[in-house]
Amino acid sequence: MQAGLVERAQHGDEDAFAALAAATVDRSYALAYRILRDPHRAQDATQQAFLSAWQNLPTLRDPERFDAWLRSLVVRACYTEARRDRRWTARVRLIPTDTAAVPDTAVSLADRDELERGFRRLSAEQRAVLVLHHYLGYPLTEIAATLGIPVGTARSRLHYASRQLRAAIEADARPISSKERTA
Repeated sequence: MQAGLVERAQHGDEDAFAALAAATVDRSYALAYRILRDPHRAQDATQQAFLSAWQNLPTLRDPERFDAWLRSLVVRACYTEARRDRRWTARVRLIPTDTAAVPDTAVSLADRDELERGFRRLSAEQRAVLVLHHYLGYPLTEIAATLGIPVGTARSRLHYASRQLRAAIEADARPISSKERTA
């Protein structure tokens, strides 16, 4: 059914493209949000990807590959959006206080915040490969096809992105020395 909609949209049927967009916009936005970590930038990237899809749909050779093709357009739009430095982002570092004797129920929230801070330190390319692998569960071959890179490059990016994320989280976890506080 989707292939039929793609073929109709390739011939200029706006209703068919609207149906395709409605069926895929949530997944596309979710992917963009996970890469960019900002709802407004994710909306912009998603919109740009759909605009590009409409403009370039006649060049899609295999209508069965529409989802993979659209996914790669979303990732590329995220790269473009990430290169735009159009807003200032506050970098707040938490200074640890005395640990509580009673277990804190907000530990999972703190863990998520710690992961989010580390994730924001990664480049868009590194975030894309982590999102595609860990959040969406794609194998390296599919990630490489989506990003338009060799499988070895996808594997390397995944390795270095994981390593950098781990280092960022560990750096945030280190206590601040008295010299750093006065600087």
